[in-house]
Amino acid sequence: MDKEKDEKIKRYVTSSQIWKSIFRRKHDDTKRSRVLAVVGNFFLHLHPVSLSRHALALKYTWCMGGITFFLFLFLTVTGVYLMFYYHPSIGEAYWDIKDLHYSVPFGKILRNIHRWGGHLMVITVMVHMYRVFMTGSYKAPREFNWLIGVGLLVLTLLLSFTGYLLTWDQLGMWAITVGTNMAGATPLLGHEGPFGEQLGMTAHNDVRFALLGGSSVGANALLRAYVWHCIAIPLFVALLIGVHLWRVRKDGFSGSL
Repeated sequence: MDKEKDEKIKRYVTSSQIWKSIFRRKHDDTKRSRVLAVVGNFFLHLHPVSLSRHALALKYTWCMGGITFFLFLFLTVTGVYLMFYYHPSIGEAYWDIKDLHYSVPFGKILRNIHRWGGHLMVITVMVHMYRVFMTGSYKAPREFNWLIGVGLLVLTLLLSFTGYLLTWDQLGMWAITVGTNMAGATPLLGHEGPFGEQLGMTAHNDVRFALLGGSSVGANALLRAYVWHCIAIPLFVALLIGVHLWRVRKDGFSGSL
């Protein structure tokens, strides 16, 4: 009697509109149900609808592309939290970092996991690119997605580079000084690089001047690094990640993760 009552309750619940609006497929082991499970799942729908079993097998590269994606989400969350305690001005930036270490609860841990997470993201994206290159996954029909990946690698390096100056200490000052001096010697873009003189570039109108907002590392450079690091580059990265995942879904996996 209790069993019949349980079945009646189960049928009532599973036939309700609320249940059907949440669970929109049957759970029988058929190909159609498996396809609907992939399409209707928030995370799995990023994958192609149909893929071979070996494509989901974790190998020695440990799904570095997926780990890079989750590291970006992690860095975004911790970065937003750090923004509450930081002022991008030369009089407060350095002491904000010190306050974060010694006055804010768990601030030192938060800042360090953000910093080490950034270093780890550079490593994982490079390992992912290495795996893609060595397995020939950049070949047709994935050439466009390979170029998107190269763009994401450059933006990841720029994220790490712009983050250096925000601490406003000696390490950040000299890192930005060396980096922008290299930019000033870039062909066609810097006044010290090849063709810079022929194009009429000077120390006040080339790419180094644009990066620093002046001819030396100062308040303008700190503000620009802050805007690039916290707003502009993350938005570009999010956009390219969306395009990258869309192409993965359309082109399918080239091999194991």
